[in-house]
Amino acid sequence: MLAVWLICMAGAQAAALDVERPDVRQFIARVAQQDSFSTRRLRKLLKAAQSQESIIEAMDRPAEKAKLWYEYRPIFVNEKRIQEGAEFWALHRAELERASAQTGVPAEYIVAILGVETYYGRLTGRYRVLDALATLAFDYPARARFFQDELEQFLILSREAAINPLTAMGSYAGAMGAPQFMPSNYRRYAVDADHDGHIDLWTNWPDIFVSVGNYLREHGWNAGEPVLAEASIEPDDPETLDGRKLDLSETVASLHAQGIRFDSALPSDAPVMLIAADEPDGIHWRVGYQNFYTITRYNHSALYAMAVYELAAAVKLRSMPADVMENSR
Repeated sequence: MLAVWLICMAGAQAAALDVERPDVRQFIARVAQQDSFSTRRLRKLLKAAQSQESIIEAMDRPAEKAKLWYEYRPIFVNEKRIQEGAEFWALHRAELERASAQTGVPAEYIVAILGVETYYGRLTGRYRVLDALATLAFDYPARARFFQDELEQFLILSREAAINPLTAMGSYAGAMGAPQFMPSNYRRYAVDADHDGHIDLWTNWPDIFVSVGNYLREHGWNAGEPVLAEASIEPDDPETLDGRKLDLSETVASLHAQGIRFDSALPSDAPVMLIAADEPDGIHWRVGYQNFYTITRYNHSALYAMAVYELAAAVKLRSMPADVMENSR
């Protein structure tokens, strides 16, 4: 009886995609015509896709929306991840330095992105990319158009990069490899850093490092500029302040004029955003610069960007030689 129950539960949680559905048939016809695919090939691939309820459930409860900052931070900024980040940096120091020089993004931010995304490449996802994208493209109406486009990009990518669409693994949203690029970003921003004629974001560290740096650079990273600053409110009356919007709608001068105090080496007209970080004792205020906003283009969350910022700083500090640390005190 237990075996029967388990089989029934598995059937309820995953089901083969019905390629006769009107929306699936329309997708196949469009992609076949626009991208020169065989209709038969597309039908065969999509028929192999499994629509999974667990993927939809994961989409509806991301940590960035379900947790406050003081709950979210310890997941990614903790002793184990900091120490392993320092060890990872030491192991790949030369490659990271080359990627940083090529893209203008400091090595610690490339390391931190990988640390937050996939624990330095170890946890790259347990779903088939085909299943994730097909589920969200056809059984998640809220974002069906976006994921249909990503499914199309994945099919093109699998052909271009000789990636097996039936075995490629990724996240519940279809993000792939150590840097967790969506298919469209893989095609647009991934770099063949070692010039071997193949871009591999799962195991090729030069490709991975330069691709992460290239993504940030192409989204507005300003080399040599700050990311985040601690702030305080004067007078202490934050009721009119928001701190929850991910846009550079303020400037250094405009925040100072509102009584927000923070140190900044950037000019008064530099664009910034106010950030409210929830701590157990109340809201702590921070100011994000262009580079902070750029990190949110990787994941549209201030919590994510703060975690990357703090992990980068901690890993850099842990990676400094003892004599340098002593002299910096």
